[in-house]
Amino acid sequence: MTMMPLSLYIHIPWCVRKCPYCDFNSHQQKNELPESEYVQRLLQDLEYDLRHFDIDTNQRKIHSIFFGGGTPSLFLSDSIGRIIDGVNDRIQLETGCEITLEANPGTFEAEKFAGFRQAGVNRLSIGIQSFNDEHLKKLGRIHNADEAKKAITTAFDSGFENINLDLMYALPEQTYDQALSDVEMALSFPVTHLSHYQLTLEPNTLFAKFPPKLPDDDSAWAIQDACQKLIAENRFKQYEVSAYSKLDKQCQHNLNYWRFGDYLGIGAGAHGKITDTRGSVHRTAKPRHPKQYLDNALGDDFIHATKVTASNLAFEYFLNRLRLQERFSLQEFAQMTGLDSDTVIEKIDTAKSREWLRVADSSIRVTPLGQQFLNDLQALFLP
Repeated sequence: MTMMPLSLYIHIPWCVRKCPYCDFNSHQQKNELPESEYVQRLLQDLEYDLRHFDIDTNQRKIHSIFFGGGTPSLFLSDSIGRIIDGVNDRIQLETGCEITLEANPGTFEAEKFAGFRQAGVNRLSIGIQSFNDEHLKKLGRIHNADEAKKAITTAFDSGFENINLDLMYALPEQTYDQALSDVEMALSFPVTHLSHYQLTLEPNTLFAKFPPKLPDDDSAWAIQDACQKLIAENRFKQYEVSAYSKLDKQCQHNLNYWRFGDYLGIGAGAHGKITDTRGSVHRTAKPRHPKQYLDNALGDDFIHATKVTASNLAFEYFLNRLRLQERFSLQEFAQMTGLDSDTVIEKIDTAKSREWLRVADSSIRVTPLGQQFLNDLQALFLP
């Protein structure tokens, strides 16, 4: 089995306010954040993972770092810098390591963001969601359209050149023209990456309990199709279901996820995937609640680790890999999973017969029809 690229996901679980559509592990900030204590625990968490999985820090380096949340931009830039330096003290970062920080326009301060850049963050992901004030209110966002625009400008002024904007479509009572207008506004800035997601009603959210009126499926499809064309006309290339980038500006961290690479997950509720020295793949999860995460002793009760069975391994590989538009091969499948490619040949042939996959020589690629029926395509590989 090939030695996997190794990424690091760092979860900062606090938000100013919980959005009604959000099903991520986020907690409303009610008191002063235990920032220093949390930074210390993150580094202890990393040390524990490195020991627990016997990761050879002389052989493996960190390919990418992603600060997600919650709202990581609530933290001081000094804290982010301490985390990055602390990680590098424990396991070396690759040259040119991509370090992304998620930011909320409602938490933007010019001095703080210049500090993030100086601390080593080299990619910013800004949760815009919409440039329409009414839609932002319905989404429960704490910023308005003017603050969203100012946040993007501030990011560039702070020295960031690699910037992603998160946008959502099929919002409550959103029209076709309003959805296109959001994309047009995003494209008016010299950003390098767009993430364009359809709003979905997830279980255990306020929107699931009190569903808003959303555009119907036909309207959502028309919006998606028009926005894809508009983004492509502006020299962005779609490389994943919801991700578009300028040349060579794909999110390296997410690419590693989708290519079935390894990643350590530290922080409250963080998940990870690690391939051990024997080639076994493990999924990990940390305590979800920040207090539990901070108070629990490091040990078997702190990390929940499960070994992925061979029958599930193939499914997990294709669940991720089929999201990408780039070609892959059965040789790559064997290298990344340690499984014999013969175990999936029949399913590949079925997908090919339905015109969901294009197979040429040793190259496999999802077709446009396969992208439309992605859930069905992925389900073919269920054990």
